Amino acid sequence: MEQNIFNLNNKIYSNNNNILLEIVNDLQKLINNAKDDLIIKTLGNIINKMNYIINENKKNLESIRNDINILIHKFDNLNINTKNKQELKLHYGKYIGEVVNGLAEGKGIWYGTEGERAGNRYEGDFKNNKFEGKGIYYWNNGDIYEGDWRNGEMEGKGIYYFNYGDRYEGDYRNGKAEGKGIMYWNDGDRYEGDWRNDKIEGKGIYYYNDGNRYEGDYRNGKRDGKGIAYYNDGDREMGDYKDDKKIGKHVTLTKNGEVKVNIY
Repeated sequence: MEQNIFNLNNKIYSNNNNILLEIVNDLQKLINNAKDDLIIKTLGNIINKMNYIINENKKNLESIRNDINILIHKFDNLNINTKNKQELKLHYGKYIGEVVNGLAEGKGIWYGTEGERAGNRYEGDFKNNKFEGKGIYYWNNGDIYEGDWRNGEMEGKGIYYFNYGDRYEGDYRNGKAEGKGIMYWNDGDRYEGDWRNDKIEGKGIYYYNDGNRYEGDYRNGKRDGKGIAYYNDGDREMGDYKDDKKIGKHVTLTKNGEVKVNIY
């Protein structure tokens, strides 16, 4: 079984829909025979990866998407049964997992059942009835967060996968991106640097998919302060920005060594 799981993990990032369907079928067989805790955990990680890949791929994967949802529920039941866990009503949903003194504490799974939380799911560590430690949260729109939690909020290091293909990796505080982080856009753009209150703010570098790059100050998600633009033709431009617009004197050094000055 270990070799089968290793082979699945190697094939999981295939772009071939037939191979993805084969992986789902193989996972169904492995889950039916899984008993060892480590194997169960490994299968769960593979299922989580598959769920993200399928949600990210919008083309002709509806049947596989339905199969993976069935797998998720089968895995949840298997994981719960092997751990002899308890059930609680918790935070507009249902909790199944380890309980200490009547509180969700340890490993568990929370299912949202009411209002906007219906269809959401969290798997991971709990403390005093709250998400705390390491965990994965699945939103009903396809978004996924995997990382650190504290007092019920995303806090620490984590990765947020947006359902349309963008991805953020970095620091969180009080449920929002704050600190150092990298944002990958599905069009090929990338930003590396400071974040505050879920927005780009501070010092950072923005890499455009056309090969241009900006290094400098940001405020409220926009270029604001001093910065340098590096162009894909070899030119370099230095100057001030305000609300994402050039202001004042900008000096451009061309790849040929010429100096140009523009006033905005």
